[in-house]
Amino acid sequence: MIYQAFQAQEDMLGPVRTMAGLMHERLQAPGGLLRKTALARSTSASLSLLAHTKLTYERPSFGIGKVVVGNREVEVTEEAALKTPFGTLLHFKKDISGSQPRVLLVAPLSGHFATLLKHTVATLLPEHDVYITDWHNARDVPKAAGRFGFEDYVAHLIQFLEVIGAGAHVVAVCQPCVTALAAVARMAEEDHPAQAASLTLMAGPIDTRINPTKVNNLATGKPIGWFEENVVAIVPGRYGGAGRRVYPGFVQLTAFMTMNLERHINAHRTMHKYLRSGETEKAKATKDFYDEYFAVLDLPAEFYLETVQRVFQEHDLARGALTFRGRPVDPSAIRKTALLTVEGERDDICALGQTLAAQELCSKIKPYRKKHHMQPGVGHYGVFSGSKWQHQIYPILRSVIQAND
Repeated sequence: MIYQAFQAQEDMLGPVRTMAGLMHERLQAPGGLLRKTALARSTSASLSLLAHTKLTYERPSFGIGKVVVGNREVEVTEEAALKTPFGTLLHFKKDISGSQPRVLLVAPLSGHFATLLKHTVATLLPEHDVYITDWHNARDVPKAAGRFGFEDYVAHLIQFLEVIGAGAHVVAVCQPCVTALAAVARMAEEDHPAQAASLTLMAGPIDTRINPTKVNNLATGKPIGWFEENVVAIVPGRYGGAGRRVYPGFVQLTAFMTMNLERHINAHRTMHKYLRSGETEKAKATKDFYDEYFAVLDLPAEFYLETVQRVFQEHDLARGALTFRGRPVDPSAIRKTALLTVEGERDDICALGQTLAAQELCSKIKPYRKKHHMQPGVGHYGVFSGSKWQHQIYPILRSVIQAND
């Protein structure tokens, strides 16, 4: 009933938000006398916030139409290199004559669309041939498409690397660091011809027993049966995935916002202040962030539950107990793939040491082909977006890719 209750609430609030948007536009009309009063400006700002504090279930645009390669601006075209019911291997194709290192950017399947990494993509694109795992919203995937669990995610990564071809560079961000490491390990064990040239793990939960965060404690605070009973829902009949069991994106978003509620409240207060004072550009930066943050997708229930159990509760990879298709996953089988791990000093989602743990697990990689970077002064999102990502972390990643391409 959780999904039905949420949908009923959204149906009720939809007209209210629409009316708020119309009234905001009316108050902001050029030459309007109401714009000149403090009360009208404050009211207009409040209406704008109300109109935009809503969830969307459609993937936003990456919005990357052109990039500068060398000294030339080139067109970027999004093309599906491979599509399955649950995800698309999306290629950012550029109109250039030469070749560039191929990068598979592995996006989380954790309640947000892959566009959460659009700034990561934009930084990589000028010097790399970029692909991304563009996961689909489970509420739109027909039930007849079957299940999608933890191992299906790993299988998708292997399949995506086969399509890209030998010598690609894998960059995994946050949650999929475990599945990416598992995929690379299995391909190494099989001496797969499409093995990755390098693997970069950024702020990922390789071993959450180290410096547990609030997120980790939430995952271990209840038995897996509690999660299945209390946060898994059935997709309503109006959607393409009707009848599918999912972990709703709105539940994940609520959990994340509750963890840092004061921060989000203050952000909206500041945005209201900027709107009230006419500083629209400053307000737009916050609005754009929340437009992306409030775009959510539902996860297949089996993937969510298996991830909670295998990664956060039982720590299968870190304990050497992870299996894929009935066989053990052995990170020590990786020999040909270089490894870079990246952590943020202030990360309150994936704490220091949790990603670094991959260095010890990948014990057969030569020391000169392994590197770890801890970025001072950044939290979780600063590891893959923002100025420190662009100017301090990215150059390290670029050098690792260049050295192993």
